[in-house]
Amino acid sequence: MKRFLTLSIVLVAVFCLVLPAGAADKGVVKVKKGESVHIAYWFVISGPNTSLGMDTVRGIEIAIEDFGDKIKGHPIKLSGQDTGCGPEGGQAAATKIASDPTVVAAIGSNCSSAAKPGVPILWNAGIPTISPSNTAPYLTDPERLEGYAGYLRTCHNDTVQGSVAAEFVKKILKINSAATIHDGSVYAEQLAQVFANTFKGRLGKITAMEAVGPGDTDMRPVLTSIATGKPGLIYYPIFIAEGGHITRQAKEVSGLENTKLMGADGIFSPDFYKAAGEAAVGMFHTSPDFSAFPAVYKNFLKKHQEKYGKKPEAPFHAFAYDATMLILKAIEKVAVEGSDGSLTIDRMKLRDALYATKGYKGMTGTLECDQYGDCADPRIAVYQTKIENVKKGEMPTIPYWKPY
Repeated sequence: MKRFLTLSIVLVAVFCLVLPAGAADKGVVKVKKGESVHIAYWFVISGPNTSLGMDTVRGIEIAIEDFGDKIKGHPIKLSGQDTGCGPEGGQAAATKIASDPTVVAAIGSNCSSAAKPGVPILWNAGIPTISPSNTAPYLTDPERLEGYAGYLRTCHNDTVQGSVAAEFVKKILKINSAATIHDGSVYAEQLAQVFANTFKGRLGKITAMEAVGPGDTDMRPVLTSIATGKPGLIYYPIFIAEGGHITRQAKEVSGLENTKLMGADGIFSPDFYKAAGEAAVGMFHTSPDFSAFPAVYKNFLKKHQEKYGKKPEAPFHAFAYDATMLILKAIEKVAVEGSDGSLTIDRMKLRDALYATKGYKGMTGTLECDQYGDCADPRIAVYQTKIENVKKGEMPTIPYWKPY
């Protein structure tokens, strides 16, 4: 008996070791007859980065329509919370969603700084979340803290974006020195670091790695400091308001007259042109390669124009579409119909169904989710802004260069 008890304890211990963090039973969601299947998004829908959030909301709405607006006869309900694109807002939005037991799954966040504190809150409540635009490497890093076992993303990992940017600068522009600017967010800081590491690995010189704060407007001290190193290019993967100030003021700083400017997907929006004006002409951006999307993307753009009367405003609408479709299909797969017309959705089975995604033909390519939640078919291109882009308030759609 003693030997049996000892063996039982050992087996339990081993079983616990092989389970992923957060793999305990997360309960079920009961959807009564006539009630809706509730999906919640947590995006930035106020402030200078609103276009990033609204772009993804529209991707969700079109996906729900294309799915048929129902899951096994139950209407789909969509609600949302504003993250403000920051850690405090992310925590608050996730807390509100987690407090609602009717929420089956979430889509978000936009900004990685909102996701970092918010994701563990959601998963503690058993709510898996898929992000269409969190790109910070930390969020799917094997060494991340616990609480992310219910997190996935359909967008690229910035280990790809930063490397593409550095390759372009060194190989295509043949620039041998560069400086970076981040804003302290996990997105910007990690992307700038990937760029710097890759650039140095290609025997380029990083003359400075500077930082500004969210809400800063006077960028001249930082730019003046950068100018002393005489970089051939400044890479600043930050957001719209601060990016606009840097772009305008770089033209006014002695020593930077011929320095090229390069941003990333965080400022790949017509709202950035409003902030930067014609100072943006000639600058480069890294962003998803829309020209590589499957043919169905053209149908999406047509629906978007018909429904909203405009083109998409940021780069992540199609990734939001894919995130929504993955969630809806997974719910449809695991939901058990009752004889009374109800649905029972096991939260852990839903999470497992999402992670089991293999070979899914999505709007953005073929999605394959790995054990840490990276699902994207990452294709990053470089774009250059022309005067007509600024005047029309439209981002370029044809890549200047792509690495494949």
